[in-house]
Amino acid sequence: MKHDIYEPSATELSPGEARCPGPSAKDQLLKDGDPVPAPLLEEKFEFLGDQAISFDRYTSDDFYNEEIEKVWAKTWQWACRLEQIPRQGDYVVYDVAHYSVLVIRENESSVRAFVNSCPHRGMQFVDCGESGSGKQFLRCPFHGMSWHLDGSLREIPCRWDFPHIRDEEFGLTELPCDTWNGFVFINLDKDAIPLNDYLELLPAHFADWDLENRYIALHTEKVLPGNWKMCMEAFMEAYHVLATHPEGLRFSAWANTQYDNFSPHVTRFIQTLNGGNPQFQKEFSEAEIYSNLGYEDELEPGTTARKQHAEKLRQSIGAEIGADLSDVPTSIMLDSIEYHVFPNMCFFPGVNIPLIYRFRPLGVDRCIHDIMMLIPLPDSGDRPEPATTVRLEIDEPYVSVEAFEGNRLAMVLDQDTDNFKRQWAGIRSSLRGEQVLGNYQESRIRHFHRTLDSYLGN
Repeated sequence: MKHDIYEPSATELSPGEARCPGPSAKDQLLKDGDPVPAPLLEEKFEFLGDQAISFDRYTSDDFYNEEIEKVWAKTWQWACRLEQIPRQGDYVVYDVAHYSVLVIRENESSVRAFVNSCPHRGMQFVDCGESGSGKQFLRCPFHGMSWHLDGSLREIPCRWDFPHIRDEEFGLTELPCDTWNGFVFINLDKDAIPLNDYLELLPAHFADWDLENRYIALHTEKVLPGNWKMCMEAFMEAYHVLATHPEGLRFSAWANTQYDNFSPHVTRFIQTLNGGNPQFQKEFSEAEIYSNLGYEDELEPGTTARKQHAEKLRQSIGAEIGADLSDVPTSIMLDSIEYHVFPNMCFFPGVNIPLIYRFRPLGVDRCIHDIMMLIPLPDSGDRPEPATTVRLEIDEPYVSVEAFEGNRLAMVLDQDTDNFKRQWAGIRSSLRGEQVLGNYQESRIRHFHRTLDSYLGN
């Protein structure tokens, strides 16, 4: 399919300085006319080189095993939401690679994380991926030894046969556990730096974007065919919109997306939507853009398609969820704004695109893609029960999920994930043996590999 896209001629610029012609993301945000959240006006880009990246980083078993030891065992990871364990004795098992962590609500003010392994013979207390409620203590299903919810030893059947065990030395293996914005994080490294330090600028940027007072309206776990990095990196750039999501070209300023590499653990993109596409040779009027969004009424004089569309969404979504969204800025209402936290987490502050992602390895050639949709709580303050997790295998599409019915995000996600089988096959059959990245549009991927190397000691 041929697209009517403007391609700029080559210019004499230093590597990494080139940008697509047309309004930048910041230009669009300032054009909106309402107060722009200060974090969205921050920019940070540094040219990190243009060397190719070897496919061995995705296909090598040795590289994968090194990641497990030096990355997954050393980094903070979102394990669950607080709303998934609201009462004493509620628990969730978080699994990544061969590690399994039991996250449990000890009491109203305390959440703890333990290695999901009995100190006696190694039996898991609960199965991988399991969640539940009502635990008064943790009892091993193998021999019946038990521990209190704080991890201290409660009982050993036939205690007379274990005179060599000291109670204070036979507690569960506790792991660092902390919370941020309604999420529970764990770290397999007992000497981990504090979570707030690890998150770097994220807490400051999200200070006015309250994810804690949201609820899980949808949660899917889908198996994807490919290395976890390959799959995750597809969601770190908008360059793929042209070929993968062609129906979105009229609405997404994909090539003018802003990319920010803020710090070792935190990067971001801002892809402005619903304002027209500056890459088209034809310049659409605001009325045409508004009509393209599917509206049949007239655009009000003196406003833009983007502003009127945002206002209609404030009203329609607000009425649907029972919340006053009148103070939500236009960009937070409309745009695709994604923060990535190393190694595997993506947080969106938006309302119309209320997504949270994470990617977990299932071996060198498969991974799990978790998606949550976090919806603002109604003004009543009542918190709906979190959605039940829907688990999808490789060939099960997102459009088959009932909770996605009528939401075009399911189609978009299927377009993204349908690429992976072919990409993984191409990576393994490549004689070139490496990928070549764009200097700007794929800079977050290069930045990710730089941080990855810092953990691997490369």
